Order: sequence, then structure tokens, then C-alpha cells
Amino acid sequence: MPDITPTTATPPTTAASDTPVHVIGGGPGGLAVAAALRERGLRSVVLEKSGAVGASWRGHYDRLELHTTRNLSALPGLSIPRAYGRWIGRDDMVRYLEDYAEHHRLEIATGVEVTRIERPTGEAGAGRRWLLRATGGRELSADAVVVATGLNHTPYVPDWPGRDIFRGELLHAAHYRNAEQYRGRDVLVVGSGNSGADIAVDLAGSGASRVWLAVRTAPYIMRRTTLGWPAQRAGILMRRLPRSAVDRAARLTGPDLGAYGMPRPDAGLSSRVVEGATPVLDTGLTKAIRRRKVQPVAAVASFDHEKVILTDGTVLTPDVVVAATGYRRSLEELVGHLDVLDERGRPRAHGRRPAMPGLHFTGHTNPISGVLRELALDAQRIANALDREDRRRRRGR
Repeated sequence: MPDITPTTATPPTTAASDTPVHVIGGGPGGLAVAAALRERGLRSVVLEKSGAVGASWRGHYDRLELHTTRNLSALPGLSIPRAYGRWIGRDDMVRYLEDYAEHHRLEIATGVEVTRIERPTGEAGAGRRWLLRATGGRELSADAVVVATGLNHTPYVPDWPGRDIFRGELLHAAHYRNAEQYRGRDVLVVGSGNSGADIAVDLAGSGASRVWLAVRTAPYIMRRTTLGWPAQRAGILMRRLPRSAVDRAARLTGPDLGAYGMPRPDAGLSSRVVEGATPVLDTGLTKAIRRRKVQPVAAVASFDHEKVILTDGTVLTPDVVVAATGYRRSLEELVGHLDVLDERGRPRAHGRRPAMPGLHFTGHTNPISGVLRELALDAQRIANALDREDRRRRRGR
């Protein structure tokens, strides 16, 4: 059995407490689901592959702040302290997640990585729906499993031609911490999402000699607040508006940076959101581009020793390339054999609707209304669904 390290106290006692819900992932989504289940008297065990909760948050760059407000980012059952400010920094978010696990007295097994979820055969699952294979040869059986491994699971770097012979430094944004070691150096940031934009601004403001931002698809750039109104609230509203209205509003409010090498997006914002992209919330990018501290350039085509060749034929010679090229969910090995993923590796069912009886996913979307807000809502919905199922199962005994 895994080394379960509850944060205190005794787990809730119900008729089903001998078969806990297994929650895979000790980030915000997994902790929120576990807390919501506990509130309903259902026991759960959070299985976290690292040594502590909030592992992905601990690894983010120093400059990171939430782009969602404190009031709209709290998980069920515990507010984020006002002292953390309106925009929560990385370290405060980690502290909040630690406090959250302690406050709700969650059972957390660290150092346990679930590698595969299967339908049990024979006596392996002792009559349960699911068999979880984990590190150390562990086999855990459960009636219900919630996969909360999140979007930022496996850093992805494209296999650019010539990448392996690049003489400069190449790192993924997951390994970028701050700009200190890049003072006086030429840096190419590849990827114009929120992480790429933040890192480019950090480099430009902290002494990098030149900062290029390679743009494959021009992003929508939105102010983080407008007259005190946070962009997140606009995102919540946009989910209820017709797609044409959303696209028109985004085009009217976004900055025009065409003269600086950043064209306006071609596709509508609503189409981008459906594809899983989100707008860049501006924490200084527009100003840095207009002041020519960050120079937008074309996408990367290939590498050639000390050179980086762009898709428009431009050749750069950066000292460092930071690939802010996203992550992969990496769910294929875990559940790909269960036929619950779409062609892009995303769960076909998410939140309250199970992918299969007793199998739920949370945290695998990137909603314009804010990831943490939706994780909190998902947690309540999943807990309600599992509570109803547990009641039906007990009535049938």
C-alpha cells in the first residue's frame, strides 16, 4: 500500500469508507475534489507522484502571478488570504495549497505515480470497477477514480530540424526561473502564450541584451483589468454570449501591434477558445513591444549550429532559446486503452459527466473563465455525482 500521509485527523466514516475514491494528482483540481468529497462524508485518497502537493506550481518561474483574481480563484471551503493581494504569486499559491490540504485534513499519498488504470480481471480488483497500477508494483482497487493530473503534465519541445546540434542553450519554459543568468545575453522566446509573454517581459525588464518573441499564431492580447474590471469576469460573461459578439469585442479591445511585427489574429477568439487556446493577459507585453524591448518575429523553422532559421527566412543567432511551447496531458499510457480520449488526447467527458462509470476527469481544459474557478465548480459537480452514486449503491445492498 502507498505511504498515506493524512494532514491530521480521521477520515470520514461512511458505509463506503472502506473503498475510498482515488484522486490522481495533488494539484488544485485533485485537492478540490478530495475536499468536496470529504464535505459529503466520502473518503478519498489523493495519489501524488511528487513529494508534496502543488508540484507544478512549485516548478513555475519566479515572476508568475495568477491572471485570475483572488476572489475568483479560491477552492471550495477555504478563501485565499487577503494578504496575498489581488493577483496571487507563485509562492503564495503553493502556501495556499498546503494550507488547503491541512485545513480539510485530506489523505495524501506522496511519491505514488499511477501509471495505468485498468478494468480488473479475475480476483485482482476484488469486485471493484477499477484497478490502478502504480510505482513500486502497487495495485490499488477502487469503485471511483478522478484523474486530476492537469494540463501542465509533460513539457513539450517541438522536434525542430537541427535542434540537437544547436550550440546555444535550449530550455523549456518549465525550467526557466528568472532572468538573472541571462543578463547581457540575446534570448529567443518561442511561443506567444501567457508563459512566453511573461518570460519575454521578465527578460526585457531584467537586463537581457535582446529579446525576440517567436510567434506562430498571433495571439489575442487582453488587458488584465479595464477600469478595475478584471478580464476574468469578461471571460465568464463571454461564455454566455454568441460567438460573433465575442469575436467582435475581442477585435475592438485588443491592441494594434502590426507596426511592430505582431499582426492581428486571423481566427476569431471564440474559435481559438474552442481549440483550447486562451488570450494573453497583458502584464507588460504591449508596452515592451511598443518600446521595442521585445521584438516579435516569425515562428522557428529549424536550427543550424549557432543559428535559428525562422519560417520567413530570417536568421537569428541567440545565445539562449526558451521554448514556451506548452505541455502535453500525457494521458495515453494512463487511459488511452479505455477509448475515453479524443484524437487530440483530451478526455471526451469532463467534470460531472463520467468518461466511464466511476471514472471522472478534471483540470484538462483551459477555460477563458479561469482554470481555478472551473476546477472549484468541477469539484462540487464531481462530488455530487459520486455522492449520488454512493447513495444508490448503498440502497441496493
